[in-house]
Amino acid sequence: MNKVIASAGEAVADIGDGASLAVGGFGLCGIPTVLLDALHARGVGELKVVSNNCGTDGHGLGVLLADGRISRVTASYVGENKEFARQYLGGELEVELIPQGTLSERLRAGGCGIPAFYTPAGVGTQVADGGLPWKYTADGAVEVASPAREQREFRGRTYVLEESVTTDFALVRAARGDRYGNLVFHRSARNFNPLAAMAATVAVAEVEQLVDGALRPDEVHLPGVFVQRVVPLTAEQAADRSIEKATVR
Repeated sequence: MNKVIASAGEAVADIGDGASLAVGGFGLCGIPTVLLDALHARGVGELKVVSNNCGTDGHGLGVLLADGRISRVTASYVGENKEFARQYLGGELEVELIPQGTLSERLRAGGCGIPAFYTPAGVGTQVADGGLPWKYTADGAVEVASPAREQREFRGRTYVLEESVTTDFALVRAARGDRYGNLVFHRSARNFNPLAAMAATVAVAEVEQLVDGALRPDEVHLPGVFVQRVVPLTAEQAADRSIEKATVR
């Protein structure tokens, strides 16, 4: 039952080329920076990433992206990253862009064993009808486009069928955790981190504080059944948090 791993490098040692990877975080909030740095140091490539966004230039997933380690991204927001735009428009990166709520539910459904679900989000757009450019050629032509999705009417309203998402691994960050893998997240870091962990076969969590004993059941945000490895951070690592856009007055 002790899921604590001594180092981030050891925790990601079996993530190889071509692996699918769900990554938690919302912007730069709650991103698993230590695990991402350890994965970058391994030199693996052709990663297929599912995440709300792909970091920013020089931060988070943006570090892997800049080195050409990511071949496909499933996300709901792709702003704040010029290198991402360059690779996508230049035909180097495949991108599946979907509504944010749909992405969160696709991850949650994958973690709960639900293969697909109907949602009204995207009806009447290319999300449902198909034709969104997933990948361009180097000269700007569409190489891969999104397929049309099944649509059905329920109680007089049209819905589109979305398949759930599962991945080989997940990298997440939590404010607190115990050796059983139970996790607590801080504020908006809770948006996608639990869902990413749920969707993965092997979820790896870096925790800012590893508590003695076990967390109380009523304070747990994500049960340890969804987490396979826990990496406790040093005080310096836990305090290292990037701010996407600092607003001062």
